[in-house]
Amino acid sequence: MGFAARLTATCLLCLFTTVVLAEENGEEREDPRAKAIDILESVPLIDGHNDVPWQYRLRVDNRIDEINLAGDTSELDPPMHTDIDRLKEGRVGGQFWSVYVSPDEEGADATKAQLEQIDIARRLISRHEDLSFVTDADELMEAFEEGRIASLLGMEGGHVIDNSIATLRTFYALGARYMTLTHWQNTDWADAATDRPEHDGLTEFGEHVVLEMNRMGMLVDLSHVHPNTMHDTLDVTEAPVIFSHSSAKGQTPHARNVPDDVLDRVVDNGGVVMVTFVPTFVNEDLRQRQAARAGELERLENLYPGDPEEVSRRIEQWEEDNPAPDATLEDVADHIDYLRDRIGAEHIGIGGDYDGVSSLPEGLGDVSTYPDLFAELVERGYEREELEKIAGLNVLRVMREARTVAEELREEMEPVDVRIEDFD
Repeated sequence: MGFAARLTATCLLCLFTTVVLAEENGEEREDPRAKAIDILESVPLIDGHNDVPWQYRLRVDNRIDEINLAGDTSELDPPMHTDIDRLKEGRVGGQFWSVYVSPDEEGADATKAQLEQIDIARRLISRHEDLSFVTDADELMEAFEEGRIASLLGMEGGHVIDNSIATLRTFYALGARYMTLTHWQNTDWADAATDRPEHDGLTEFGEHVVLEMNRMGMLVDLSHVHPNTMHDTLDVTEAPVIFSHSSAKGQTPHARNVPDDVLDRVVDNGGVVMVTFVPTFVNEDLRQRQAARAGELERLENLYPGDPEEVSRRIEQWEEDNPAPDATLEDVADHIDYLRDRIGAEHIGIGGDYDGVSSLPEGLGDVSTYPDLFAELVERGYEREELEKIAGLNVLRVMREARTVAEELREEMEPVDVRIEDFD
């Protein structure tokens, strides 16, 4: 046998030996996307926040027949991120539909709008056989095993209860299974992350709101709230909390992300941080550019008062001279890496915020792309058990633990019966 032939035979033998040893050691890796899809078909991917109900209010005044969620909503102007086919392509097993009400609505008007948003969400769910309205973890798993998308409701902003714990109970009875304590603005009992603090966190009435949520089994959502509110809530709550759509402040220091000292307490609490895809929350260069644009716009408005055309022309030139960087799928994966390193995979979930934002990271343009994110995590060496927890098992655990706490509290206490005026 010639040298070339012997060399070829030796290389083939080495290759064969390497493959055999890799297979024996369990090191051979299948296609990352195929593995991601296999995982998402074995456990439910539970997304913490999708704003489709708000799109119905914003676009068509909740006239349900004017948007067909079973059709291709990417053809709308502007396109939506969500429809039934793309949810199925994305292997979504459970979805918290946000029944958001703008903080511009106040008092009884906010409460009325909340009822309307719960109504549109429940009508949407009942209209589509691929969706199944559920209120607990057992129902969620039953829907998943039937091949349907388990659909839960999450209220975004405590202003909608109009300072009434009785109203909070009524929303729970209608199916709401989490409440974000604030939105962009403070409530009368809790400080928001993006407003000037008024209460140094959570007021005494706010503590009673959290306690009643624990008693009912409603998840306390700390997305949007001020870090002091996060800490005060973690001091009070007897059940695990969630962050339905927030990322890591240590990775991107946006006010809406979760600080490290709060992350450390989430471990003790048993809660879950559901990483969001909002571009400025996950990409620091983009966050800095947005802040610079806001500063430039304010400067131009002061330079050219009463001349909006000149302001518009000059800000357009500034944008051309300062193009926005692109957030990417990899940025989101970096946040998941950060959280895994800090608090472990047992406390991570996913909260995309689809149809609640105008732009999304490259690679995560709509709800069909969840497998691509999980494929990236496979590439980064995440174990199957970790990915199953991140996809949905962590959220299921929190839901079950919150139910257990509620059952115990109901044996010990009556429904909370206080008024905000009691604490003046």
